[in-house]
Amino acid sequence: MSELTGEHDTGRAHGLHVVHDGPRQAPPLLLIHGSGASGATWGPMVPALARHHHVVRVDLPGCGQSPPVPSYDVPAQADRVAAVLDGLGLRSVAVAGHSSGGYVATALAERRPDLVRSLALISSGPAPDALLPQPLVLRVLLAPPFGPLLWALRSDAVIRKGIGATAARPVEVPDDMVADLRGGTYRTTREVLRCSTAYIAERSVPERLAALGVPLLVVFGGADPRWAPSSAHRYEAVPGARVETLPGVGHLAVLEEPGRTAELLLGFTASGADTPPAGP
Repeated sequence: MSELTGEHDTGRAHGLHVVHDGPRQAPPLLLIHGSGASGATWGPMVPALARHHHVVRVDLPGCGQSPPVPSYDVPAQADRVAAVLDGLGLRSVAVAGHSSGGYVATALAERRPDLVRSLALISSGPAPDALLPQPLVLRVLLAPPFGPLLWALRSDAVIRKGIGATAARPVEVPDDMVADLRGGTYRTTREVLRCSTAYIAERSVPERLAALGVPLLVVFGGADPRWAPSSAHRYEAVPGARVETLPGVGHLAVLEEPGRTAELLLGFTASGADTPPAGP
């Protein structure tokens, strides 16, 4: 991959589409999107974040502008992200994940602790038993027998409705996010969801993080229709975790309250709260 040096650059590294924003000399911040989405999910937050960080966004395999791969297991996805960071020569990176992107971020911290300075999980459900009944439009689009047929017939309006179904208020969905979702396949999206569920069923996210000692910020919407909002408190079992609830916000804090979500993330990375404790 060619070296990226501008304030906004795109490229491909180790099979993943990568977008850079902000000054390269600033502290690095990696943003990982959720199932079936893309790095464009973070678009409304990027201008604020890029004033303080070298922001790196990846499209996970089979999502956005990244091609499909044989396996979507969460650890395998984390390894691909690690390869990108290695290729960029980045270490001690602040990592934020939205929804199931938080699972890839957690797996990255498990497998490559040298790369992860801190974790911020936004709307990342802790375990399968916290999952709520899903909105009807998503159940229809993602379940057989009608899902595969309807998926192929999706209009931009249907895609926007599907995205907005997990919000608690009207949201403005970025055009590039809609375009990226249009390119995603039914089979890949189902497989990504299956692998994400398998990862948290094997061991809950709070349990995984409690053993790592990585500074943690958790942001949850108080009206999340996808995950029980009260389940955010399970993360308090992680020593030193900071848990923030956004009242009246659904699953899409990154779109519903991008300013407040960016403020929380920047406060976490700037305050020293994301600095790992000194070793013995």
